[in-house]
Amino acid sequence: MSDADTMLDRIFAALSDPTRRRILGMLLEDDMAVSDVATPFQVSLAAVSKHLGVLASAGLIRQERRGRITWCQIDPDGLHRAAVWMQGFGQFEPVDLDAFERFLTAELPAEPLLQDQTD
Repeated sequence: MSDADTMLDRIFAALSDPTRRRILGMLLEDDMAVSDVATPFQVSLAAVSKHLGVLASAGLIRQERRGRITWCQIDPDGLHRAAVWMQGFGQFEPVDLDAFERFLTAELPAEPLLQDQTD
């Protein structure tokens, strides 16, 4: 299995979780501190940090330490890799991040998720 295949596996595995998709939707709006990302979820900060680690490992977000605060931001290259792979089938349009944001907003529940899905 090539490195590109491994990265695609990580991207799609990361996107398979609704909590991680919700986090991506939040980060589409603006960069956020880890503690701010955790606020709407009724799970521990450690659980949210695990989700962020999965997203970072998949190349979907970047994390940067500024002083005592870790900031998270979308890394559009990760989604681009998945879009390029899907375009290879000839039946998919290029990923439009604005459309992706609208999709996430429409698909995600309005209320916070009640259980920790990383365990």
